[in-house]
Amino acid sequence: MIPVAIAPAIEHVGDLLAISSVTGKNFIEEPGLHRTLMGDGIATSFAGLLGGPPNTTYSEVTGAVALTRAFDPIYMRIAAVTAIILAFVGKLGAVLKTIPVPVMGGIMILLFGMIAAIGVNSLIKARADMTRPKNVVIASTVLVIGIGNLVISFGSIELGGIGLAGLVGVILNIILPERKDEDGEQSFQPEDDTND
Repeated sequence: MIPVAIAPAIEHVGDLLAISSVTGKNFIEEPGLHRTLMGDGIATSFAGLLGGPPNTTYSEVTGAVALTRAFDPIYMRIAAVTAIILAFVGKLGAVLKTIPVPVMGGIMILLFGMIAAIGVNSLIKARADMTRPKNVVIASTVLVIGIGNLVISFGSIELGGIGLAGLVGVILNIILPERKDEDGEQSFQPEDDTND
């Protein structure tokens, strides 16, 4: 159960960072990562009591927020309450299945593309050194797994998509060694244009 619990937690943190980047507000500080993770845990526990699946944040929402620029949390609350009410209407699922696959595919391309773009933007803002081989390996692996929606199965347990990408990113960051320039070679450093 530990990998199943870790993957959504990593996805949650990544989604919170992405939504903070999109909205320009620091949701890690306010309302706080501890509160949002607690909310996820309570929602998952409640869903389990009702026989439902575990809950997680959805990166697609981050892409939708980036597209619509609807940053007010009230919209998410309205959407959540509406989704809960509509979940009890069985015929709605049948109506949603009438949406053509190419239309849904086009929407997914746009939403997941936005998520990838937001991730790259976060790397730029953090000034990540992409000349370091370790960073390039981690970023490229995470992008391919996340965007390609790679799924790994362990019996009846499946890990996939962004959750798996986050987990792989953390593991690679731990196991890949730091490259030290002991042979005297200079690492590429951007030139400083400021005159002191």
